[in-house]
Amino acid sequence: METSLYLPVKGFLEAAGYVVKGEIDGCDIVGLSEGEPPVVVVCELKLSFNLELILQAVDRAAMSDEVWIAARVSAKGRGREADKRYRDLCRRLGIGMLGVSDAGQVSVIVSSVSPMPRTNPKRRSRLVREHQRRRGDPAVGGGSRAPVMTAYRQRALICAAALQQGLVRPRDMSMMVPDAGKILLGNVYGWFDRREKGVYVLTPAGEAALLRWPQSVKIIDGSGGLSRLPDPAESC
Repeated sequence: METSLYLPVKGFLEAAGYVVKGEIDGCDIVGLSEGEPPVVVVCELKLSFNLELILQAVDRAAMSDEVWIAARVSAKGRGREADKRYRDLCRRLGIGMLGVSDAGQVSVIVSSVSPMPRTNPKRRSRLVREHQRRRGDPAVGGGSRAPVMTAYRQRALICAAALQQGLVRPRDMSMMVPDAGKILLGNVYGWFDRREKGVYVLTPAGEAALLRWPQSVKIIDGSGGLSRLPDPAESC
């Protein structure tokens, strides 16, 4: 699966100085540099180099400063990475190529060079905002079947954990989730039930979500507010 390429490519980009997270706004891998505005790097993953991978990269170019494609290199040297026409097409489009060996070593086949201005400001801003709002890196890039752990889902889970521990009003959760009221009222995932104005309870679907994605939160003594404990899994 493409997810097997995620950690090697993530390590490669982190070594280049980027903060890397997976599965953001349809992109397999997104890296941001430090500073404002950040340099945005997007990388799409496939088990082998093909036309679909290039088409994905062309689309992602509208929201990034650099766009890369990464795939496993053929052990016999007969893959598309050995095809000069394929490499030349990537060069003309300004798309970088990364080859990943069976041992997880990443090599640059074609460097990423943007030939012309091509950024869509709205899509780029959405990508940066989602990257910066996520806690840790909860989604492995390259996957398409499992629900993506977005920043919104993370905040909704904290609200669910608060309800499970007895906090029923959005204002009691606002320390950790400023938009708790909108999340509870919107009830996108069906986790919350509004019993009366400003009072919510957790549904069976919400309880099941917390079993799938446990949250480390606790009620602050004496204040009735909510505190979030560090989660080691967020650094994965």
